[in-house]
Formats: sequence, structure tokens, C-alpha cells
Amino acid sequence: MAADTHDISRDAFMLGQGRFAQQGYDWWWHSFTAHNARTGEEKAFFIEFFCVNPALGGPEPVFGQLPENKAAGVRPSYVMVKVGCWGKDARQLHRFFGWDQVDMARGLPYCVTCGNCLATETMTCGSVEVTPEDAAAHPEWMSDAGSMAWELDIDKLIAYNVGPGASKPLRDAESFEMFWHAEGIKTAYKGWVELDGERYEVDPATCYGYADKNWGADFTSPWVWLASSNLTSVVTGKRLSNSALEIGGGRPKVGAVALDRKLLGCLNYEGRCYEFNFSKAWTGSQTEFSCHETADEVVWHVEQETIEAKLVTDVRCSKDEMLLVNYEAPDGAKRHNRLWNGGTGTGRLQLYRKRPGRLELVDDMDAANIGCEYGVYDA
Repeated sequence: MAADTHDISRDAFMLGQGRFAQQGYDWWWHSFTAHNARTGEEKAFFIEFFCVNPALGGPEPVFGQLPENKAAGVRPSYVMVKVGCWGKDARQLHRFFGWDQVDMARGLPYCVTCGNCLATETMTCGSVEVTPEDAAAHPEWMSDAGSMAWELDIDKLIAYNVGPGASKPLRDAESFEMFWHAEGIKTAYKGWVELDGERYEVDPATCYGYADKNWGADFTSPWVWLASSNLTSVVTGKRLSNSALEIGGGRPKVGAVALDRKLLGCLNYEGRCYEFNFSKAWTGSQTEFSCHETADEVVWHVEQETIEAKLVTDVRCSKDEMLLVNYEAPDGAKRHNRLWNGGTGTGRLQLYRKRPGRLELVDDMDAANIGCEYGVYDA
């Protein structure tokens, strides 16, 4: 199966049965750039529908971070609509629904509806509002204050399909602790967002959109993610309009066995997909990476290669434009308390073909509007 093969069956709701229904999470993620309708200012946004432990649900959301629930070992159960923005006023806003308040399609295509919030393969809409008083009074919400509404059409143009690692037999067996599928590493969004009453327009040509999903029993540590579809050739000066980068992973687990420091990824370069996937041993895929914080930035360096190609990726993002993003795991623990998450990263990519005894440069690229994430569990 080619790495850029679309497969919406991997976007289906994955918590309907098995152990993940009682201790599992599933989310659909969207991120994109918009422009202020009044000033033209560029701003990066995200929208996520996060589901946890439906078999434990009822009429109201159950919060794992409430002190009495933590003391009693009560696991969380809800759908959280998580929205927000990156930049100097970066924030995350959370709205929660008990499972009795949720209409979840159990087939294809996926569709989740809760209140006025909706997410499908082709559109999403809704609103989230958290007052300062509620944010202060409910730390278990893990939310900032503010309001955001949106209505967007979605067109997923380029996929990254990890292949056998998320195939139906392995999904049915719930073999991995964390699964991943990126149906839209280049996604065209069209519509609008209102942030605290200020309207932003979303144009397919300048949104540099991204859409994926994750599901499983727990998160990974370290947690690494890099994605961009705003790539420009340094060699020719031309915008690469049919290209997108995707890198993700950290420490995947197969059952109880951890595969340390493993990343999956690809660069779809003007219609040709260069994949770096450790699960495809015949390609000779190898990855080395480092991520670290400075006083004011988070920095990523990734070198990936196969028997045919090599990709060197360097990315940085200013901390004052990022979030320390909040999630609680399906078992109720909050282990990631320094998970940096951003959408305004910048970077440089060098793609090479391997020739006998040498590397041949395919392109040297600037990358912008990079979605980026890095964090490790608390010690």
C-alpha cells in the first residue's frame, strides 16, 4: 500500500468495543491558518474532537482530574471539543459532553455530533465558550478562557497512510497502545472562525491545513509531531503547491513492548512520496532525532533515510506562540504536563536521493506554518 493512499476506514470511531471502550481515547484533529477579516493578520487555529472511555459514560461528563475522582480511581469519560489558537495569545478552550449527549456514527464516513458541534470528513462547525470565572472555578476542565465559533468545509488532498501498522487486523486486535492515521497532511479548509468575536476568513489557498487522528489506550513519551504543507524551494524560489511534510511518533508500544525512539513520516514532494517507516523493514528505514528546549524556543532535528533517500529536517518554534497542551489519559492520569504544541513553526528540509557513493540533492526547502509538538512524561 502506497504511503499516500487515502483510507477513511481508519478515520472511523475506534472505541465501540474491546478494551479501548473502557480505557481508550480517539480524536480527530484539524489545524489551519486564517486571516483576520478586518486587518488581514495571519493566525493559526486548531479544532479537535477528543473522545475517552465511552463504556463508562452517562448523562454528564466524568472528569478524571477532580480530586475526589482521582482519590477513588474513577476514570474520565466524555467527548471534549478542544479548540484554540497559536500566537502571542495562544490558548486552548474546552467544552465537554457526557456520552448520552453525543450522537456518534459507528460506521463510515465518521460523524460526531454533540450540541451544536459537528465533525465529519467534509465539514466541521460549532462553538466553545469558557468564561474566566468558569476556567478558574473548574481546573478539572484544563481550559483557558475565551470563545471560538467556526464553520468549515474540508477537502483532504494528500494522505499519509502508515500502512500495516494501522491495518484492520491490528486495529481489531488493539495491538498498539497508540495508533495514528493522517488522512489530510495537506487539507484545504474553507470558511470562517470567530475568536472572541473577531472574524477570520479561511481560504483553501492559504490555510496550509492539516487533519489526522490518533487512538489507543495511552499516549507516547517522548511525543513528537511535525507537519507542514507550506513549502518553498530554496533552489528555484517556487512554492511547492503539491507537497507536504509529516513526521510523528516517539516511543510506540506493541502490547507491553516499547520500541524506543521510533518515528514515522513522509515527504510528499510534488506528487512523489518519500516515506520513512520503521515498520517497512525492506526499505532500510532509519531515523535519528533530537528535540530540546532553549530559553525561548523548542527545537527539533530529524534525520531519516531509506536505501533510496535521505531527509534532514530542522524546525524551531517560539515558546511564546505555543501552548502547553492539556490532556488526561484514559486511566485518569495526567502525565504530560510539559507537552509543547504549536502551529507557527519554521524550518528547513533537505531531501536527497542516494546514488552509488554519494547523495544527490533533490531539493532544499524552507517550511513555514509548521504544526509541531514535543513533550515527555513527568519524571
